[in-house]
Amino acid sequence: MSAPAVPVWAEAGSARAGQAALVFLHGIGGGKQGFADQLDFFAAQGYRALAWDMPGYGDSALIAPYDFDGLAQALWRMLDQAQVARAVLIGHSMGGMVAQQAWTQHPERIAGLVIAASSPAFGNASGDFQSQFVAQRLAPLEAGQTMADVARAVIPGMVAPGYQGAGRDLAQRCMAAVPPASYRAAIQALVRFEQRAALPTICVPTLCLAAEHDQTAPPEVLRRMAEKIPGAQFAVLPAAGHLLCFEQPEAFNQAIHSFLSQALPPH
Repeated sequence: MSAPAVPVWAEAGSARAGQAALVFLHGIGGGKQGFADQLDFFAAQGYRALAWDMPGYGDSALIAPYDFDGLAQALWRMLDQAQVARAVLIGHSMGGMVAQQAWTQHPERIAGLVIAASSPAFGNASGDFQSQFVAQRLAPLEAGQTMADVARAVIPGMVAPGYQGAGRDLAQRCMAAVPPASYRAAIQALVRFEQRAALPTICVPTLCLAAEHDQTAPPEVLRRMAEKIPGAQFAVLPAAGHLLCFEQPEAFNQAIHSFLSQALPPH
């Protein structure tokens, strides 16, 4: 039997002795290329920064079963391969869920968490609600549309009202590049996510980062998360929607850098 596949990642910079690496985890329509700005910025600040292609995305092989337990295990395989002993996990949207799941597996390897535009569970636990969500999100593919079609339809509604910047085009390119089978698998996994009980157990510096105009993971959701995580910080990026790291990369980077400087200062 062959060994489980190791996800592919991009990286920049190098860590100081004893410093945790920064690991960026993308959302359901993303990929490692969506974090190029973050890798450059944090490498320039003296960090080692990595961004993965989640299994099934970009250059990473699909896994089966495709669930959050398997995704978190794949993350640890990647970090083992990259020789990362401890990490600050920075997860956007679905990536924030992977980060929470990873905490339940190896908390001793996590130095800090940034949970951006994410949540501790998938909305309503009703089976009917989940089924309707899956059907709605997959309807374009069932109708014969491409992921590029899906991206053109979905992305404009996920950014702040009136936003037409370069980040919108980058987000559309990232989503258009997602293989349909991976998108289907990720949607099916998303509706089964549940880690609300883990929040009070998180005992590392944590930033819950929301966006003012996010309708997918509204600021109130992130505020409530921060209240349940001991000592967690909560911040809101103004003039940004759900794709805050694409829309406002400089503000996104500065918010994380400020958090790291305060909560996890360099040795």
